[in-house]
Amino acid sequence: MLDREYISRYLNIEAKSDLPLIAVVGPTASGKTAKAVELARMVNAEIISADSRQVYRGMDIGTGKDISEYGDIQVHLIDIRPAGYKYNLHEFLSDYYQAHAEIRARGKNVILCGGTGMYAEAVLSGLRLPEVPENPALRQQLQSKSLPELTAILAGMKTLHNTTDVDTRARAIRAIEIETWYIDHPDVAKIADRSTSVRPESVIFMVDISRDERRRRITERLHRRLDEGMIEEVQRLLDSGIPADDLIYYGLEYKYVTNYLLGRLSREAMVSGLETAIHQFAKRQMTWYRGMERRGFNLIPLP
Repeated sequence: MLDREYISRYLNIEAKSDLPLIAVVGPTASGKTAKAVELARMVNAEIISADSRQVYRGMDIGTGKDISEYGDIQVHLIDIRPAGYKYNLHEFLSDYYQAHAEIRARGKNVILCGGTGMYAEAVLSGLRLPEVPENPALRQQLQSKSLPELTAILAGMKTLHNTTDVDTRARAIRAIEIETWYIDHPDVAKIADRSTSVRPESVIFMVDISRDERRRRITERLHRRLDEGMIEEVQRLLDSGIPADDLIYYGLEYKYVTNYLLGRLSREAMVSGLETAIHQFAKRQMTWYRGMERRGFNLIPLP
């Protein structure tokens, strides 16, 4: 249970609608959703999810949606795209700002909660990615380029923080198209660059637990999800016509279980490999949050 006195050091918990943006971040299995829900009840808030996989319908057990945890607290940006779709940062920011405006219009405070560090930091940086029109001439010019060539071109235009922009030729061409447009529109580019965008007023809570406790929870949760039907969930997605490669693209649970169902992994190898991969994922999440601190964000421990 959250300590009201502790929370009141950082927030006016009696405020009804004028609190700064509140973020609750932390690694997988840290219990951040439960903390965010409790905090939402305390400060009259609704929650916006910052999870890159919980946007997909039908991907419930593997992504740990745990909808029942939210109870009477309204949550946004969950189940907003079909499984098989490839959601991206641009869409997330557009959806986030729309949800944020709607929540504020209802006189509620906003809590951003999720483990996708790139999404959370983009919001906390004040990043906005405007709609960029197509450039047919540029697309024609790039059409003969291979994916490695396109990746090299994009890397020469910006730092590649992740592989999402270059996982296909079409996405790489679009990314180059966007960066080219920013070069021609420097004023707009400022709000699309973390180094020049204006950060919103915010309070960021970091839910963390000891490494040993985190590992214990990850292992326990994995076996619980298997018992709850995670393998059957992935089989239903495959049976619905979603290509195996699209599920593998999502990584972690969907990658390992799909490969098991395709006969590429034994059940034992699937479980042990997935457990190791989730531990590594949690470690990368912590590295991202420590990086946020180095980039000037104040992450307040949330016990």
